[in-house]
Amino acid sequence: MPSPDSGPESALASPRSKITPERARELYEAVLDLLRESGYESLTMEGVAARTRCGKSTLYRQWGSKPELVVAALHGTRRMRLPHIDTGTLAGDLLEAARAIGEASEADTPLMHALSHAALQSPELLCALREALIVPEIAAIGTMVRRGQERGEIPADLPAAAFVPAQLLGVLRARPLLEGRHADAAYLTRFVEGAILPGLGLAAGAPES
Repeated sequence: MPSPDSGPESALASPRSKITPERARELYEAVLDLLRESGYESLTMEGVAARTRCGKSTLYRQWGSKPELVVAALHGTRRMRLPHIDTGTLAGDLLEAARAIGEASEADTPLMHALSHAALQSPELLCALREALIVPEIAAIGTMVRRGQERGEIPADLPAAAFVPAQLLGVLRARPLLEGRHADAAYLTRFVEGAILPGLGLAAGAPES
């Protein structure tokens, strides 16, 4: 897995390219916007070239194919929203994570849906999708839970603790399918308060002793 700080620069290490990191970021963002708008199957190198006013030959010379470009875009735009959260309590951390994830759900959920089917057919694309949108958040939530265990807020052997990442990230993916609405910050906050914290034996907003 590339480091969180690798960004577009590592994706541009090839001597075949003279594209600047800033220009690469612009191209990557355009790729993701087109994916959200029309899905993976409708994405074309021609469409990316037209959206970004970049020569199609430049795109092919740098990335070779649509899957390679999408993988680079996922890696090059990866955002680390959760690792810096540390409120001092597990309840506070999970509520802050819910707000951070919910604020990005309008952009992340359509992207996940657009790529899910294609990713099942492409191990490389599936790996990039997991590394960019899923694994960092699972790891960060797991760290929050471990800190809570170390502070004695919840028992180290509490069975519910292992399912917190799946609960929080799972409902983010499920709500659009079940209700036709994004799991926004308000919804995820209510979900943490009503479903996750009670399972951990915690109360929202109450510091643990």
